[in-house]
Amino acid sequence: MDCLSVKVKFLLSKFGLLQLSLRLWHFCFHSRCSKRLSATSFSACEVFVDALIEINNATLRFRIYRNRTPALKEAVIRVLSPKKTASDEVIEFNALQNLNLSIKGGDRLGIIGLNGAGKSTLLKMIVGIYPPQHGSVHVRGKVTPLIELGTGFDHELSGRENIYLNGALLGRSFKQMRSLEEAIIDFSGLEDKIDMPIKYYSSGMLGRLAFSIGTIMEPEILLVDEVFSTGDAQFVEKARNRMDHLISKSSIVVIVSHSMDHIVHFCNRVVVLNKGAVVAEGDPTEMVEYYRTNIANVGAAPAPYKSALPQPVLTT
Repeated sequence: MDCLSVKVKFLLSKFGLLQLSLRLWHFCFHSRCSKRLSATSFSACEVFVDALIEINNATLRFRIYRNRTPALKEAVIRVLSPKKTASDEVIEFNALQNLNLSIKGGDRLGIIGLNGAGKSTLLKMIVGIYPPQHGSVHVRGKVTPLIELGTGFDHELSGRENIYLNGALLGRSFKQMRSLEEAIIDFSGLEDKIDMPIKYYSSGMLGRLAFSIGTIMEPEILLVDEVFSTGDAQFVEKARNRMDHLISKSSIVVIVSHSMDHIVHFCNRVVVLNKGAVVAEGDPTEMVEYYRTNIANVGAAPAPYKSALPQPVLTT
């Protein structure tokens, strides 16, 4: 592979609209402090002595539009007859509601719950992708999200070229990625296919490449969303060993997983989410048992876990 060719493609990719927007996002949320002068605030700073995540009474609301976008004929009828129809209806629901969570240095927090409980949404709110409509999210420290690995891959480019492209999306320089290139390729086990366009890769190969790129540098705050299902059994074992190393080096780790074994292995504290709210919090083994007994097997609204959630103190 011609180094000049790779560098030219890398530089060209940096000026694409997607790349520009992600670079701006990285600059705003990882390289400077910001605070919104409203009821909702999000702030992040790159260098702090003690990492911290504070979520105070945060509510994140999404909209669901009942019907498809109207055709031209329907749009004209609406203009002539402004009466509201069923297709105008918009449903709002709380993806996360009244969430309070404090995560400090040394915490290895696991988040468990059914599909749709708000686990991945919570990680995206911490990163700043989804700011809450109410409440606040305060992050102190540099965040490295392992969320939706492989986002930003160009399937027409080779695996090697995507290493540089994905590195740029993560805010890393060409020089940094050049020094890490061989280590990424070696860990992924794709040496003989690295110069092949990734549109010919299997989903497992794409996952291995994405994981190898995303975990090559040690983070301060690590957010992990279901990254252990990439590749074959041998690669999963390598991935687990690397995660052990990253977790030992990170100040804060937040893990979303449906694997209770991973949750118990990696975490020292677990939060159970149900319908966007925290219903239990405490020791990993106890929380896994609570989840299996009260939520996973029943599926109904869970009973409160009395010994895990702090009780309010009334003063007169």
